[in-house]
Amino acid sequence: MNPIVHGEVFVTDDGGEMDLDLGTYERFLNITISKYANITTGQIFGAVINEERKGKFLGQCVQIIPHITNEIKRRIREVAKNADVDIVLIECGGTVGDIEGLAFYEAFRQLRIEEGFVDTLVVHVALIPTLDATQEQKSKPAQHSIQELRRIGLQPDVIIARSSKMLEDEPKKKIALFGSVSENAVFCSPTIDCIYDLPLIFDEQGLGAYICERLSLPKREANWENWQRILNQFKNTKYSVDIAICGKYSKLADSYLSVNEALKHGGAACGAKVRLTWIESETFEKDPKQLESLSKYDGLLVPGGFGSRGTEGMISAINYARTHNIPFLGICLGFQLASVEFARNVCGLKGANITEIDPRTPHPISILMPEQRGVRAKGATMRLGSIPVRVLPNTLASKLYESDIIYERHRHRYEINPKYWETLRDHGLVYSGETIDGKRKEILEIPELYFFLATQYHAEFKSRPGNPERAYYGFVKACLDKKIGKPKADYPPLQVIQD
Repeated sequence: MNPIVHGEVFVTDDGGEMDLDLGTYERFLNITISKYANITTGQIFGAVINEERKGKFLGQCVQIIPHITNEIKRRIREVAKNADVDIVLIECGGTVGDIEGLAFYEAFRQLRIEEGFVDTLVVHVALIPTLDATQEQKSKPAQHSIQELRRIGLQPDVIIARSSKMLEDEPKKKIALFGSVSENAVFCSPTIDCIYDLPLIFDEQGLGAYICERLSLPKREANWENWQRILNQFKNTKYSVDIAICGKYSKLADSYLSVNEALKHGGAACGAKVRLTWIESETFEKDPKQLESLSKYDGLLVPGGFGSRGTEGMISAINYARTHNIPFLGICLGFQLASVEFARNVCGLKGANITEIDPRTPHPISILMPEQRGVRAKGATMRLGSIPVRVLPNTLASKLYESDIIYERHRHRYEINPKYWETLRDHGLVYSGETIDGKRKEILEIPELYFFLATQYHAEFKSRPGNPERAYYGFVKACLDKKIGKPKADYPPLQVIQD
């Protein structure tokens, strides 16, 4: 998945690489989702073709209906069975009428017949644009998408209008009329400053009560106490910090969606609103003078990525943060490039690099992991998922995590070359986290600086509102403390709202 086209690739505990929406579900529901919750057209067609090659369908014509639709239904039911849940929420991405989704719509139509009307609920999210000139809300696009959905054979039970502001009465009546639903089945998802407000906005409109009644679920009042405490953290911020994200895919903010959210989680826990600026790393390669612009930020974050494009710009940005004592956090590629920058400019290892970027580098600071050297297939073959990390005592990392062993999600093929560990250590770089067997480095820091930390893992994937990931929390707190003139942070125990 191209991050500039699809946004970030979200990684699950069990090593699934999937659409960023699954990360949003994890953050909102505070649950851990399995990789099997992500069902793609490629998976479905691949499975059916594989079964056909094995001879499962001998004598049959393999067709979209019933073979593709049956596989879709089988996977959905398998997820429900393995997760042992009462309700399965299924999102069909894209737009009604897209050719890519037609087999899924047909499978849903069949599921509704097989499972019964009482046990199924169709929610249609439709765009309601507002004309700039008149501020009039237009329901016609929603009417057309609803009609297309009904033409496919699916009648929506609930319609959610996605609008820049709350839905007015007139367009609401039209949506209900042409969507063949009652007005109390039409709800609005308005544009808001804090996305975590949305559950309460829906509940105030009666969405939760309507769904419970429609599915014959017990009528219970929602307890929003903890969620309200989380919202109060986001809304009652006393300070603000400005953080620059220097990456390869900065043209699309969704390329770093989990990073953005983790920073906001950390900020809320510190009482600070985080203002983000995305900087394309190639900017610093084209014009090195632009590095001076980093001085106006309270912190710098260099996220993950692949390939050589823009990496020299990232290295320059890391160098600027290190030499100007600007709080810094590196993630995955940022972790490896921080090691490269230190090797070049502190250890004097001229030309040091990652072998992915420069296979002929005289000083291969980061190299392909041994188990990756024989890998030829690129799909799902990286070091993926939740892996234990040993945090070394008396380090910044140990203060942040308050644990000897942590479990974090990974997605990479390269590692810090063991041949350079001693050289880097002797010049002041501390690798404060490693694998349980000690064969791979996971966290680095420079103790003499105000805050300089980087992780091989993607810490952002486990961050939650009310329970920020500790590396991000520590980074934002350092940005704030340095801005308001506090001495180097001691990082007292974090108060977690929801575990």
